[in-house]
Amino acid sequence: MKIGLIGRGAIAQYVETMLEAKGHRVAAYLLRPERAAQMGPQQSDGPVFVSAVAALPADLDLIVDCAGHQALREYGAEILRAGHNLTTVSLGALADPVIEDELRRAAADGGTTLYLASGAIGALDALRAARIGTLHKVRYVGRKPPEGWRGSRAEDRLDLSALKDGPQTHFTGTAREAAQLYPKNANVAAAVALAGIGFDRTEAELIADPTISANIHEIFAEGDFGEFKFCIAGSTLPGNPRTSALAAMSVVDTIQQLSNAIRF
Repeated sequence: MKIGLIGRGAIAQYVETMLEAKGHRVAAYLLRPERAAQMGPQQSDGPVFVSAVAALPADLDLIVDCAGHQALREYGAEILRAGHNLTTVSLGALADPVIEDELRRAAADGGTTLYLASGAIGALDALRAARIGTLHKVRYVGRKPPEGWRGSRAEDRLDLSALKDGPQTHFTGTAREAAQLYPKNANVAAAVALAGIGFDRTEAELIADPTISANIHEIFAEGDFGEFKFCIAGSTLPGNPRTSALAAMSVVDTIQQLSNAIRF
């Protein structure tokens, strides 16, 4: 497949390395103008660096958002409407119903598809299957070390530097509220909501926990199928403690599935 990437941060670099190892080609990067200008002239066998959707190669098989909520808001609808399929890990952006509706309409207008990568969580296939019956309750709990909440609203609720004695909850509410209030920290809550009973019925709790070193995500679900509990302790990408390794891996897996003759 011939791929375009939005962004060139930790996730994008991991995705590029893994895709090329699997025989795909990253042919273009969509970057902010100043960043694109820094990349210099295109090498004969390398990707192009552009700062506008219209400048992307027309023959890309897929564009992949690796740049966060703002990039999906800024470029997503234009990409879909222009006839490009799009994969994103920025699921929290869909907590804004205006953005979600705009992306749906753009995909319909362009005859394209927005593929949602599962990000840093698993068990979403079971959750999607369970909603075929009736899901009575879905709850997401996210635990991170205090440093993992730096730059978020948790700093307004807790003294993260002084948190020593045990875990402290700094948010309880719906998945929609979590995704909107913690745009850099609650993509997992959004993924659980989209796979299950929606943003407004999915419960969310966010915890700063000085006793852990990994990011821990838990899903609790009850319904006609029975009940399940899922927990994952995720590692970060080497050299970037704010980026989940599994989130980057899920992007590659989503792309790989699209090119497989036999798929899950």
